[in-house]
Amino acid sequence: MSALMVRPFRRDDRDQLTELINAHVAAVVPGVSVSVNTVLSDLERQPGEPITDPWVVERVTLVAEQRGSVVAAAHVLRYGTGAEVGETYRDAGEVDWFVFRPPASFWPDSDLAAERLMAACLALLARWNVRVRYAGGAVPAPVVYGLPRNWPHIRALYDRSGFQHTGGTEVILIARVADLPTPEPRPGLRFERTLGECGTRFTAYDDTGAARGFIEVDTALARPERQTRAAGLADIGNLHIDPASHGTGLEHHLLAHAAAWLRLADADRLLAYEPAEAKDAIELLLTAGFTELTRTDRNWEHRPG
Repeated sequence: MSALMVRPFRRDDRDQLTELINAHVAAVVPGVSVSVNTVLSDLERQPGEPITDPWVVERVTLVAEQRGSVVAAAHVLRYGTGAEVGETYRDAGEVDWFVFRPPASFWPDSDLAAERLMAACLALLARWNVRVRYAGGAVPAPVVYGLPRNWPHIRALYDRSGFQHTGGTEVILIARVADLPTPEPRPGLRFERTLGECGTRFTAYDDTGAARGFIEVDTALARPERQTRAAGLADIGNLHIDPASHGTGLEHHLLAHAAAWLRLADADRLLAYEPAEAKDAIELLLTAGFTELTRTDRNWEHRPG
């Protein structure tokens, strides 16, 4: 076995690190990849996390190198101890993401590289003397968060290293916009398009002017200046139906109006997210043209034996 070295990330690692991250992204969501610029920016700051990112007081990226190749990498965060930091994150450390190739003929020692890199991450958290240690898999790409089920090699490493899944599981669904319903007249309802909290909102109003439900879709999953390849991808930011309108098919009408707008925007795929226990909501999306893309387990905490 050639010499294996765990060391801090260097700028000349950027292409190999980006390739490693994109290999993991490709296993989760089709047609998405990130640029070198996106990866380098994420190592310095995470603009997609406007609440938690300002709480971070230290960021360290480590890699495992063998035969001149980056075979594993991890990004580790330390959160502050001040009153401005949310209680859950106060004085916490986190393995924000961890990636490595599963063992193969080209990387026969990748498991060993991952073990040594994880040992270095845990040693760093120990030196920081943080109150609690978290882990996740939120590489800098749309849709990839928590720990996707598509990365069993990383899940196995987390298990061996003493991390336990302590949070919920989310189901991520995807639909081709072409497969979604098309708008049809519905007596007694009018639909209005406005700006919502999480994207463009379509609201259904009845004859009395009361809102019966709304859907919000976001076509800006990728920040253009960061050059993420996610063209044609959108997601449902919010979907709400008034309880009195449950079972009336209003959800399909809202999806139809959103889909018509997405076609005009050249979005060809739509994502949705639901807690695994929300079986009725998942079933509704499945009957509307969605399929399950993956499941992701959120919140991992270090609780060694």
